[in-house]
Amino acid sequence: MRWPWQPPLPLGRRGEDLAAAYLRRAGYRILKRNVRLGRYEVDIIAQEKDTVAFVEVKTRRSDSIAAPEENVSATKKLHLRKAAHHYLTRNNDGRLYYRFDVVAVLLPDGGKPTVTLYRDAFRDE
Repeated sequence: MRWPWQPPLPLGRRGEDLAAAYLRRAGYRILKRNVRLGRYEVDIIAQEKDTVAFVEVKTRRSDSIAAPEENVSATKKLHLRKAAHHYLTRNNDGRLYYRFDVVAVLLPDGGKPTVTLYRDAFRDE
């Protein structure tokens, strides 16, 4: 619960909170949030059945210039892959699959937020 005197959460944090809640409702179990793995950060690491999902959350106020999910750059994908390999080296006994998901969150001023999940948004190359 937020008290009236507390400042509003930054846009990215609000988006990540909405994304985590959405993933829980979709059957994911949140394992970690905002975790640093080596030199890289992953917004959410979650598990859905026997699959670990490394989730990048993109939050925008509007999609008039570009949809949030289109803002996952090639560099960011590379960093997520490296972070995933770091995590899996330490935490996978060989029985878990993994994938990369993207959650796009639109938080328009004065409007209703929308959350869209892109399962398996890109591959490990």
